[in-house]
Amino acid sequence: MNFDEYEQEILEAYENDQLVSSKNIENEITIAKKASQAYFTKDARINIRLSQSDLNIIKRLAAREGLAYQSLISSILHKYASGQI
Repeated sequence: MNFDEYEQEILEAYENDQLVSSKNIENEITIAKKASQAYFTKDARINIRLSQSDLNIIKRLAAREGLAYQSLISSILHKYASGQI
């Protein structure tokens, strides 16, 4: 898997037993679930036109990543909108 720098730090902390359990884990889980539901709710629909060759490339890239091509497009747009790319 390809991890970014932050993810790699977390993995190394886990592997070195440096992570500490939360004292109120149930509350943390509840907060995380609510945040993820709000974050991943897709409530807007768009229509775009692409060239067939671009769409074919995107479909191949998505298949290589094990994703639906719409999910790949959504992920790319999210990364761009959030300043990650």
